[in-house]
Amino acid sequence: CEDCGKSLIGECKLHGPLIRAKDRVIPSRARLTLPHYLTLRVLELRAGNQQILGVFAKKVIQKRTQFGPYVGQLSTKLTRYDESRLVLQVLKDGGKYFLDTPNEDCGNWMMFVRLARNQEEQTLVAYQHCGEVYFTTVKPIEPHTELKVWYAADYAKFMEASAVFIKEESDVCPLPPVTTKEPVDPWICSSCRNAFATFALLESHQCTNKDRV
Repeated sequence: CEDCGKSLIGECKLHGPLIRAKDRVIPSRARLTLPHYLTLRVLELRAGNQQILGVFAKKVIQKRTQFGPYVGQLSTKLTRYDESRLVLQVLKDGGKYFLDTPNEDCGNWMMFVRLARNQEEQTLVAYQHCGEVYFTTVKPIEPHTELKVWYAADYAKFMEASAVFIKEESDVCPLPPVTTKEPVDPWICSSCRNAFATFALLESHQCTNKDRV
């Protein structure tokens, strides 16, 4: 204590504790890269103060808007797995590597984008280009809408993932499933409204509503 000139274990009983000044909290690299028209929201708080985050639009984002590339560490295995996020891999020098983001200082904001569970909530498509992964909007995104992503058709084959719809201007282009994994929500026929457990069953069914077909 500089007031009484004594070396003490703990705080001084005569002059009390020191006034502690805390360092300023600096956002992680991933949070600093977030575009100004996007925002992070806490969707869930799990044990140990673990935050489940989502990326939301603050203004209208046009269709065919490209984000990226995704920033991560090239790795032969994942050190951090989150079932709500896409697993991403790239082809580099003839080898297949994971884009690993063990913490927020090893990636950019794209690591916070959650996967889409069905076509209706999908707003982004992920694909590989020149050894990098990009996300592109597949439809206009309204304010307060969460950005959610799934694989593009060719990238789904590369990732050995299940099929998804990529909605084009006048049609829907399905990718045949390459694994037994199927989307969580049922596939619904837009004409007769019948629900099917897999896309293959939806594609093969004979729709009775011929007028709308």
